[in-house]
Amino acid sequence: MSKNSKVSLELAEIGFRNILNIHRNLSSAALIEEAVKREEGMLSHGGAFITKTGKYTGRSPKDRFVVKEASSKDQLWWGEVNQPISEEKFDSLFLRLLSYWQGRDLFLQDCYVGADKNYRLPLRVITEDAWHSMFARNMFIRITDSNMLENHKPKFTVINAPCFKADPLTDGTNSEAFVLVNFAKGMVIIGGTSYAGEIKKSIFSVLNFILPQKNVMSMHCSANIGKNNDVAVFFGLSGTGKTTLSADPNRKLIGDDEHGWSDKGVFNFEGGCYAKVINLDPKAEPEIHSNTEKFGTILENVVVDGDTRRVDLNDSTLTENTRAAYPITKRHVPNAELTGYGGHPEKIFMLTADAFGVLPPISKLTPAQAMYHFISGYTAKVGGTELGITMPIATFSTCFGAPFLALHPSVYTNLLGEKIEEHNVICWLINTGWTGGPYGVGSRIKIQHTRAMVTAALDGKLANAKFTNDPVFNLLIPNEVPNVPSKLLIPRNTWENVDDYDEKAKTLAALFKENLNNFAECVSEEVTAQNPKL
Repeated sequence: MSKNSKVSLELAEIGFRNILNIHRNLSSAALIEEAVKREEGMLSHGGAFITKTGKYTGRSPKDRFVVKEASSKDQLWWGEVNQPISEEKFDSLFLRLLSYWQGRDLFLQDCYVGADKNYRLPLRVITEDAWHSMFARNMFIRITDSNMLENHKPKFTVINAPCFKADPLTDGTNSEAFVLVNFAKGMVIIGGTSYAGEIKKSIFSVLNFILPQKNVMSMHCSANIGKNNDVAVFFGLSGTGKTTLSADPNRKLIGDDEHGWSDKGVFNFEGGCYAKVINLDPKAEPEIHSNTEKFGTILENVVVDGDTRRVDLNDSTLTENTRAAYPITKRHVPNAELTGYGGHPEKIFMLTADAFGVLPPISKLTPAQAMYHFISGYTAKVGGTELGITMPIATFSTCFGAPFLALHPSVYTNLLGEKIEEHNVICWLINTGWTGGPYGVGSRIKIQHTRAMVTAALDGKLANAKFTNDPVFNLLIPNEVPNVPSKLLIPRNTWENVDDYDEKAKTLAALFKENLNNFAECVSEEVTAQNPKL
C-alpha cells in the first residue's frame, strides 16, 4: 500500500471523501512552491514567505467553542473562555465542512506537540492552504525519522479551512469564523479565519486540559537556559516581551511561547517561534529581525513593496499584530537548545505591560506574591493581538493566559505554587509597559533597560541588593540595577505630577482587588493578603 493510500484510508475513517490531491508531509521548499503557485502569498527580497490573513489579523476569542460532552462537561472551566457547543452542532458543521472539501486539495502535516516523550501529543494538521501547512511544519515538532513518520498515529487532529464559513443561525456560532474543540473526538475544526495563530493556540488549550491532570504545569511562557544550565521562565501575554527577552545571545532558547513543567523540568511544546515584528529594531532584537529575511520564515500581514519585495516592519497599515513564524533550527535560532528541554527553573519572570504606568519596571516577589500576580495576570492587551483591539487596554488575564485555559485557574495557580516551593524558585515581576505617565502621556520602557534588569536578576547581581518597599503594591524594588537609571526604578519619581501618579496607583490597586474577588474562594489567605493597600 502506498503512503497516500494508507493516509487516504485514515482520512476516510474521519469522513473525508473524494479528495482531489493529498499533499502529505511536504518539505518547506515544496510547500512554499505550492503556496506561491496558488497565489497564497509571495517571497520577499530576503526569502521569507509573505501572506495576508484578511480581516482576521488576530485571534477571535468570541468564536472559540468547546463541545460539551461526557469527557469535558464536569471538568472544563465553562464561561466566556470556554463557551459550550453541543455535539449535534459540531457534527452538523463538520459534515458540511467535509462536503465542502470534496473535489479539493488537502495538505497534511504529521508532527508532535511536546518535547518530553512522556507527555508529547501526536498531532495531525490538515489544511486547505499550503502556507498553513508550512505554518504547522514551522510551529510544531517535526518528525525526522521516516519510519516514525510513516507509522504516525495522531491523538489529535486539527482541520483548518479558512474559506469555509459558518452560519451563526444554523451552527450556533457567533460569526462566520469558528474554532471548535472536541475532546471526545480528539479534533479541532477551524474555519472562516486565515489567522494561523488559531492553529497553535487551539492545541495549547488542549494541552492545558490534558497535562495538569498528570501533574504537569502547562505554561504560557518563554524559557531559556544559561551556561550553568540555569533555566529561566518568562510568563506573559502577547506583546509583553516573552519572545524578545528569551532571545538572549548569552543564553540558549528553549522556546518562546508554550511550555510544560514536569517532575524532570521544563520542556517546549512547540518547534518554532511566532514573534511579533511590528517596529522591530535590528539592534535591540537582532535574532528575531534576522529571521524576517530568511527562507522558511512566514511573515503574516507585514507590508511589502510589490516591486522590490522589500518589507517595511514599521508599517502597521494591515495590523499592529504583524508576525513571523519560523522553526527553531540552528539556521534560524543559532543559540537554540534543540532538545527543547531544560531543568527546573531557578528564576521566574512575570511580565506585564502596565498601561497605567505605575508598576515598577522590576520588583522581587515572595512565593505568595508570585501566586497572586499569576492568578491576577495583569497586563495591557496590545493593539492587534485580538480582533478589535487597536490600542493598549488594561486587562486581567488570569495565569497570563486566560483565553487558553481549559481548567479552573486555581488548578494552575496551586500547581505553580507547589513547584515554586519545591524547587525554591526566585520570582520577579517585570513591567515592560509605560513609565512617566499612562499610555498616551508616558513612554514605553526601553528594551535595553528591561534587558539590563533581567540580566542582573539572572546573573545574581541583585542577590544582595537593597530594596525599597512600594507602599501601595507592597513590592520590593531594588535601589540600584547595573546600567539602569536609578530614577526609572521608582515609578512615582518618573512622573511630573506625583499627585497624578498617586491617583492612577489607587485606580489600579482597586482594579487588582476587584479582580481577585473572582477567585477569593479558591486561593489561600496568604495569597489574598497580597492585595494592594488602598
